[in-house]
Amino acid sequence: MIDRNEGLSRMRTLQLVVVLIFALLIGRVAYIQFFNADYKRGAARNVMRVDVQYPPRGEIFDRRGEYLAQNRECYDLMVVYRDMDKEGFDTTALCQILNMERRRLVQRLNDARAYPRAPQRVANYVSKEEKLRLDALGFRGFYTVNRTVRHYPLHVGGNLLGHLSEVSQSYLDRHPEYSKGDYAGIGGLESAYEVELRGKKGVKIMERDPRGAIKGSYMDGLYDSLPESGRYLTSTIDARLQRLGEELMEGKVGAAVAIEPSTGEILMMVSSPTFDPEELVGRERGNNYIRHLNNKRNPMFNRAVKGKYPPGSTFKLVQGLIGLQEGVLKPSDLHPCHGGYKIGRGVACHEHASPADLRFAIATSCNAYFCYVFRDIIDNPKYGSVKKGYEVWYDYVQSFGFGRQLGSDFLDENRGYVPPRDFYDRVYNNSWNSLTVLSLSIGQGELGCSALQMANLGAIIANRGYYYIPHIVKAIEGRDSLDRRFYEKQYTKVDPKYFEPVVEGMWQGVNVAGTSTQARLEGYDVCGKTGTAQNPRGKDHSTFLSFAPKDNPKIAISVYVENGGFGASVALPIASLLEELYLTDTIRRPEMLKRIKDMKIYYPAYDK
Repeated sequence: MIDRNEGLSRMRTLQLVVVLIFALLIGRVAYIQFFNADYKRGAARNVMRVDVQYPPRGEIFDRRGEYLAQNRECYDLMVVYRDMDKEGFDTTALCQILNMERRRLVQRLNDARAYPRAPQRVANYVSKEEKLRLDALGFRGFYTVNRTVRHYPLHVGGNLLGHLSEVSQSYLDRHPEYSKGDYAGIGGLESAYEVELRGKKGVKIMERDPRGAIKGSYMDGLYDSLPESGRYLTSTIDARLQRLGEELMEGKVGAAVAIEPSTGEILMMVSSPTFDPEELVGRERGNNYIRHLNNKRNPMFNRAVKGKYPPGSTFKLVQGLIGLQEGVLKPSDLHPCHGGYKIGRGVACHEHASPADLRFAIATSCNAYFCYVFRDIIDNPKYGSVKKGYEVWYDYVQSFGFGRQLGSDFLDENRGYVPPRDFYDRVYNNSWNSLTVLSLSIGQGELGCSALQMANLGAIIANRGYYYIPHIVKAIEGRDSLDRRFYEKQYTKVDPKYFEPVVEGMWQGVNVAGTSTQARLEGYDVCGKTGTAQNPRGKDHSTFLSFAPKDNPKIAISVYVENGGFGASVALPIASLLEELYLTDTIRRPEMLKRIKDMKIYYPAYDK
């Protein structure tokens, strides 16, 4: 028999256990009520539906106000799986409206089943007509969210403008401000100015009744927010020039860039082959993207800023300017050329009168002349050694924007390549001289540059010694100016007075006698320099550098056509026709226009 004291002890123990259990329960309820957001979120999902309100993306105009990238109305079809009519849902009807495969719809619904209370996207790029049909049938649990998508009315500038794509997980990891289902710019202007273009999302909270049906706006929209539209951009591009440039480069591989020398504004940027940016909008976007990726000519690679090409004979202009500044060359200096430079392994040259002075050497593109000039620069006794002289030459070349990024507003601008002294020290075990690197004198060897860098060289010579950093945007909505770096003059290491004889040589080559006479435009004093860049894997590359007019220049242009042969054969007429359109608003040489448009070049490297 249990005594009274023991019974009281057991009773107190039991009471203590009961009190502790109640304390734990009360504590848990308090934690759920006041501290744990998961339950709040779960409760909120039962009574609220949060709809993201997507902002219209900023539109893009050319310099004359013509649309390059426009918005059009579109919708996303969303579903809340728990609200669906599982038994009466007509899968076939929905697939017919959306022109969607049944397999794909079933997969989307299976994905939604994993998060039955959360809205999940079933289809994007739903048109206004499709939305009206969906609304008429009233599929329970489905609703549409308004979005805008891109429309590219001129169908030009694929690499220039870039395109939009749904953000990937790796993009989300790098940019936590985005959410799954958002779109962001990929490449070109769409990427470079993503922050300005994207706008700010809003939110609309809808309240449900106990059966899940939408009653209306939660608390009369107290917690709703409106989306903020992205800023529109006025680009520096001349749409007429861009369109003609793409037409002339069709069937060819290469790039063409035009710059306004007085501002650094990019008037045209063509990479060929290109793609129609409209192809990367809509439900066929994925198929078109894969098709372009599988094209061996690589239309999605922007050769204008990413390509790395040997500059060829256009680089002789830089050699002449350095020689003049260094005092190892005077414009009247004569050098012989009897089929080329004959010292060492030598460099061949085409037939022309000999000897030549600087102006004539530029006009006729004499190889031998610039071999003499280059060797005089780096063999200059005042530097004590060829290696020291080479370092001086290297610094000059970099001041012209080669071997480094120019700082443009393209995110993926190629640096090009100018070999530093230690490159040759390694390759030749510290035993080399000016003859070893003689190919640099005519823009060959290890030199590499982009079409943008070459066009910038044209702007430098047009300005007699300085340039503005090339840029693709002229104005941003709501801003008084661009980044200050685009308004600052960038000077080379060559004094302005030394540019005049080089300009004269380019003018003579077009207007008197030389390799560039096809580029002559009556009354516009065009200056130009052809280039034929040697190519060890096929026909030589064709390039042409030009600006016009000679005084108060309005345009500087570089055209580079892979495997195009002589500079005067393909690149020159393309550049000349573009200059003609820009300066005169018309084309007066229809025969040349037709010949270049009809010209298709076979590329063994791409077309096997």
